[in-house]
Amino acid sequence: MQRIGVDEAGKGDYFGYLVIAAVCVDDENEKLLRDMGVKDSKKLSDYAVKEMGPKIKKLPSETVMISPEKYNKIYPKFGSLNRLLAWGHARSIENLIAKTDCTNVVTDRFAEERVLEEQLMERGKAANVVQRINGEADMAVAAASVLARYEFLRTLRLLGREVGIVLPKGSTHVKGAARELIKKHGEDVLPLVAKMHFKITKEIIKQ
Repeated sequence: MQRIGVDEAGKGDYFGYLVIAAVCVDDENEKLLRDMGVKDSKKLSDYAVKEMGPKIKKLPSETVMISPEKYNKIYPKFGSLNRLLAWGHARSIENLIAKTDCTNVVTDRFAEERVLEEQLMERGKAANVVQRINGEADMAVAAASVLARYEFLRTLRLLGREVGIVLPKGSTHVKGAARELIKKHGEDVLPLVAKMHFKITKEIIKQ
């Protein structure tokens, strides 16, 4: 069955973009994805994601890329990460429906269903949107998770080059990199590369 899968990357990472990807999968390209070994990106190495990402990008797809600078500007307007995620999911769904006319959508459930439903506009509201716990078990969502992770890793490398250090993934081993950044460029650099509402920000700036 033709369907659009949606997933995100970067929501738990202090540094880097928040990326929401949507991929349209049918029976033919589902077989290609299966043969490629596509599965939930959390179960794949970064190397595998970098290999698969460009191939998945050739399928009908849509990515919403929210840079740290933009993220920090719009986060207060949404008031929670789940509402911001819902907005990104809704935009990627709407844009890909417009491209493909596919009206079946599967997304990983990240909050109460109404949170996403409130952000959907006319095209999205008319679609059959299923929010599923462990949605990555669906090949369309798995493909979206790989594409989102690919774009997250790619943009994290680019941000690191711009500021002259390797920016680590995740949120547990980031303080050293953040302190090094502040030492090199001052505190004003942080909103350009990091998600400022994380508790880590206060811990770093206090010191």
